[in-house]
Amino acid sequence: MIDSSVQAIDHAAKQASAVGVTMDDVKQAIKQVSGIVGEIAIASEQQSRGIEQVNQAVLQMGEVTQQNAALVEQSTAAAFSLDEQATRLQDAVSVFKIAR
Repeated sequence: MIDSSVQAIDHAAKQASAVGVTMDDVKQAIKQVSGIVGEIAIASEQQSRGIEQVNQAVLQMGEVTQQNAALVEQSTAAAFSLDEQATRLQDAVSVFKIAR
């Protein structure tokens, strides 16, 4: 019976040792997962900043497009005005005759 108890204790000690090794493996795996999660968080933050920069660039492009549209309208109005002035100038100059 004592031999049986000694064997049971020895077996339990080996199991406890194996559990200790397994717990160390689990701790190491948790550290690795924690590191990966940290890297994902950093990458997500960088991606978020990148998306914000893209959004800012798109907004700026929209503003520039609106400014360009306004400049086109002004240029068109100026062209019509110049055309009218050229027509009036042509009419004013047409009264003069050049002798040949």
